[in-house]
Amino acid sequence: MQILKVISLLLDYPTEQLLEARDELAAAIARAREISPQQRAALQELLALIGDNDLMDGQEHYGALFGRGRALSLLLFEHVHGESRDRGQAMVDMLAQYEAAGFAIGVKELPDYIPLYLEFLSTREDLEAREGLADIAHLLALLATRLDERESAYAGCFRALLQIAGVEPQQAVAEMRQQVAAEVRDDSLEALDKIWEEEAVDFLKAEQQDRCPSQTTLLSKAREEVPVPLHWVDFKHAESAAEPVQEVRNV
Repeated sequence: MQILKVISLLLDYPTEQLLEARDELAAAIARAREISPQQRAALQELLALIGDNDLMDGQEHYGALFGRGRALSLLLFEHVHGESRDRGQAMVDMLAQYEAAGFAIGVKELPDYIPLYLEFLSTREDLEAREGLADIAHLLALLATRLDERESAYAGCFRALLQIAGVEPQQAVAEMRQQVAAEVRDDSLEALDKIWEEEAVDFLKAEQQDRCPSQTTLLSKAREEVPVPLHWVDFKHAESAAEPVQEVRNV
């Protein structure tokens, strides 16, 4: 499903490659019939926003949005397992899923990075891709709502994903609004300082118990500093092998 590849690129760290592929991405969005005209317009708006502004400004904005705090983390298991031991096993299981499908990732790439997961789903049959999104629909709705609260155009990506998963975006977001409205923002300098203090205390406790710090903790921090190089496709020639999907017209 080509539109999943497009969304994976839009959600990844902005690069020169993204800007160079702007026309191809815009054309791919226009062709997507898995999402409604309203969702296509939202993706086009985000693409224009990224392309019309200075790249370094866009990268700075992206880092401030997704790299501060955990509320908007693009790591799936950050939201599901936090820093528990279950997160490591979930990583192993996800890597096994990729390997079984013949989907190779780089050594610096965390398997639960959402743009990477979307790229993987874009290589699967439509039904499998939709089921994969449906499995994380609650998280997609939560991220869409949090981004809405921050008036971010990136919310359009998650609304489109919800629609592909078979979930009505407006309803899903509406159901999350009360929860998100009650949350305390975790991206302020004060909140970030508190998080680092808590992690330092946890590390000392683990050291006293002769344990090593979680490998996924270290990797997730490295992810914030190292952009994920996704695999690029030629949108001019790449065509979906699946049968055309009837256009969704109601949001």
